[in-house]
Amino acid sequence: MRLLLSIYTLLLIGRLQAQPVNEVNLASNAFYIPAEKTILYKLGDKTIPLLISQYGNSSEIVCINLHDNEFTSVQAARSVLEQKGGLLIKLDNSRQRVIRFRLRGRNYAFDPNRIFSRVGIEQTLRENSTADPYAIEEIEKFATRILNLIPEETICVVALHNNTENAYSIKSYLPGNEREKDAREVYANENQDIDDIVLTTDSMLYKKMADCGYNSVWQHNERAKKDGSLSVFYGEKNKRYINIETQHGRLSQYIEMFGKLMDILNDETKGGQFSPD
Repeated sequence: MRLLLSIYTLLLIGRLQAQPVNEVNLASNAFYIPAEKTILYKLGDKTIPLLISQYGNSSEIVCINLHDNEFTSVQAARSVLEQKGGLLIKLDNSRQRVIRFRLRGRNYAFDPNRIFSRVGIEQTLRENSTADPYAIEEIEKFATRILNLIPEETICVVALHNNTENAYSIKSYLPGNEREKDAREVYANENQDIDDIVLTTDSMLYKKMADCGYNSVWQHNERAKKDGSLSVFYGEKNKRYINIETQHGRLSQYIEMFGKLMDILNDETKGGQFSPD
């Protein structure tokens, strides 16, 4: 019995001693360790941390996460950025989608991905609380601050999103559905989960992601609903933007899709093939 206990104890100690080594080995696989900083933005009575993570020196590819409850996308993006480099901008909103604040004695709430036009700000304020000129002006300033974080040399903005099952999917853009007019072209792969989707303002990125078998939407930049979203903002400016979206929790799928996008963008950069529509 004593011999068995001794053997068990040695095995247990061996496992405990091995654990830190495994953790170090995992950490050492990261090619880029992010340089991180936090910018505190005051909106009414609310302080919103804007988290900036720089992986390597390049800011040509910028990832942005506006909905703080869509954290699978951020976890996946970080794992890929550690290997390939880039810039990550993230809003910290206590794991909530809607941002709430108080101004001049009134309460307001808005979706931070609907604030990149005055029309969008008015719509999202009415949908979530109430709209008035004071709140609209303050949110416009907030949107400008976010956009100013994106460097001039950026060649593609990647939005990080997650969704819930069947609430928003590739079917949303097919003929007869609510987002049909927002799409110039749609590729739906029957072998892919309908909730795993990319949406882009750029025809080349649309084609390349579709050729890889991913559900893809090429946004109709002129006809898409003017809802204040970042995709519409960049579509109107004819700049490269792509949204990668999977269901919450589908980490490996997100890593795969985002990794493929980064490979495409990096290959284009090396080959000098960037030519926005």
